Amino acid sequence: MKAFREVSLRILAAGVVVLMGAIVLQVVCSALDINPLASFQADIPLLGKAITLNSLLDFQWHILVIIGLVPAGLVWLQGTHVRVDFLYNPMTPQWKARIDLAGNLLFAVPFFFFMLPASTKFMLRAWTSDEASRNGGLNDLWLIKSILPVGLFLLALAVLVESLRLIRTVR
Repeated sequence: MKAFREVSLRILAAGVVVLMGAIVLQVVCSALDINPLASFQADIPLLGKAITLNSLLDFQWHILVIIGLVPAGLVWLQGTHVRVDFLYNPMTPQWKARIDLAGNLLFAVPFFFFMLPASTKFMLRAWTSDEASRNGGLNDLWLIKSILPVGLFLLALAVLVESLRLIRTVR
């Protein structure tokens, strides 16, 4: 598991570097009034017929969604998500487990109950309509919109695993 975590974190770190590169490229090209950056004779999947400043902006959002949502389950399982530590840290492990379990049941379960079906419907609507950017950005927006239900499912799975662990701790 540790090797998987290390590889995952390195890939995500590379994603951050790619994101920063795309931002710098967009700023430089915008300042130099270079648009489009490249044109193609035929439609290329995801890119369409050109790479434009809007394509770079869409790409930045795509990378941000991937590096922000996909590892959320891993962050949850490691217990490195945001907490009110000055209240939480002095508590006994038993009380910490009770609070975490209550939080999972009161907040996470209802959130996933509504968000998983909604995000799946959101992605399917984009997929069936072959949604593309309206402003000359990237094509195939269903591809990035599919990350939403996948990331939420992985996070829900992490919450389920942690909740089962917490139930054993509370007993």
